[in-house]
Amino acid sequence: MSRIVSVGLLSALAAASIGAGANADPRIVERSGNTYHVAVCGKVFGLVARCFAHVVTDEAGNMLVGKDTIGGYTPAQLRSAYDIKATGKASTIIAIVDAYGYPNAEADLGAYRAQFGLPPCTTANGCFRKLNQTGAQTNYPATNSGWDVEQALDVDMASAMCPRCTIDLVQATTASFQNLGTAENEAAALGAHVISNSYGGDESAGMKSFARYYNHPGVAITVANGDDGYGVESPADMPTVIAVGGTSLVTADNARGWSESVWSGTGSGCSTVFAKPAWQKAAGCSMRIVGDTAAVADPDTGVAVYDAGWNIVGGTSAATPIVGGIFAVNGGGVHDAMTLYNHPAGFNAVTTGNNGTCSPAFLCNGEAGYDAPTGMGTPHSSLAFGDVTPAIVDMPPGTGAF
Repeated sequence: MSRIVSVGLLSALAAASIGAGANADPRIVERSGNTYHVAVCGKVFGLVARCFAHVVTDEAGNMLVGKDTIGGYTPAQLRSAYDIKATGKASTIIAIVDAYGYPNAEADLGAYRAQFGLPPCTTANGCFRKLNQTGAQTNYPATNSGWDVEQALDVDMASAMCPRCTIDLVQATTASFQNLGTAENEAAALGAHVISNSYGGDESAGMKSFARYYNHPGVAITVANGDDGYGVESPADMPTVIAVGGTSLVTADNARGWSESVWSGTGSGCSTVFAKPAWQKAAGCSMRIVGDTAAVADPDTGVAVYDAGWNIVGGTSAATPIVGGIFAVNGGGVHDAMTLYNHPAGFNAVTTGNNGTCSPAFLCNGEAGYDAPTGMGTPHSSLAFGDVTPAIVDMPPGTGAF
């Protein structure tokens, strides 16, 4: 993933998103393969989160909305890539936690679902609820166009993977971890079976005080690994969440019909803050290893998203609700990532690509068995995702084995 030094900002998007925090930095155009893209949320510092969505642009950083036919992977293609056949049920709630308001959320979601033949999901039919961080369907936060793209991506990907699930979009007042944590607790209190979180911030000891917000036994909590390459973000480093990395996904002439490699932008690594959970056995890191699983994230192989027009979007922000939607297909019903490690047959191994330089190598390189950028691998059906009976397995030896 290369960066283009000549700065090309997303005009109105940049002004709104960067203006949301005095300590946010300007964003630059990046390139992945032959695709230019820009992070829709600027870098922030301290106990504040940024979203991890990357929107595909031209070389100057201009959004492509309305300029081309619909591009990016569709729900049918994503379901094919990850062998997801079930469509979920209305009694399963997948909650999306994001910051700021998104006035057109329901209308944009309706356009996405209608385009791809997914059943309507509206406030009127009980499938969709938009809530503020205290659970009210009123008094929504001020809007932020960068986080609008993030929210559109999240609800679209949840819809793609679990089209019959109920969606709660819970909007924190700002991107502070205090407000996001309040929204996280509210999502759980409202009955979510899965909570998807496509945001994060720098790992620090200060994040320990927010860990309680991401600890809800019986709820599958998916969190993005981040998009700055090798390195650890929080709350993906918390042992009570499912840390989701990113891949490049392409069609292939093989039995699966698809092939994946580590996306160079995905986060991964060894935490310096949180203890290693008992279900992680890999040698070479005595603390929590990030991550646990992965899905498509490379903007060069991005997904179709509707936000007042069609975009192609990537980032681990895409992978996180995809994985969350697959958990929802099985009804959610898990606590932390332990179930994934008990079902290795439920994954496609990602054995190529890297996101940086590291030691030991499995912390930043794709490998057979477990590796940090993609965890156990990418979903191969929903076998390992949900309330399933743990299996006793023998794993191959090696640095990255578990």
